[in-house]
Amino acid sequence: MNDSPQHKELPLPDYDHLPVGTLPTRITGLDEAGVAQLLTYEKAHGNRLPILQILERRLQDLQNGAEPSGTQVPPTPEIQGSPETPQASEVTGPPVNPPSHGDPTNPAQPRK
Repeated sequence: MNDSPQHKELPLPDYDHLPVGTLPTRITGLDEAGVAQLLTYEKAHGNRLPILQILERRLQDLQNGAEPSGTQVPPTPEIQGSPETPQASEVTGPPVNPPSHGDPTNPAQPRK
């Protein structure tokens, strides 16, 4: 029987897609139970050593008296996109047209 939490039960949305470098910041708002839940999930699914080390270190800190800080569920702009980052459909600029063949201003094209 698998006692691992399901993805939808995790305290961090899109946990599987978070960049490793952002994980320490993302878990600061979690309590001991939340970090333990992520640790159990990671061991059952990804079992990635760098992730396990981060989660185990944070769990140990919490067990030694550290308090959760920051937001419980921080935003994930690298996953959801952020308002400051334009989407591809929002990027504007001059239209890109290939040069016509025989353009006299383009030395790479033969003149007709």
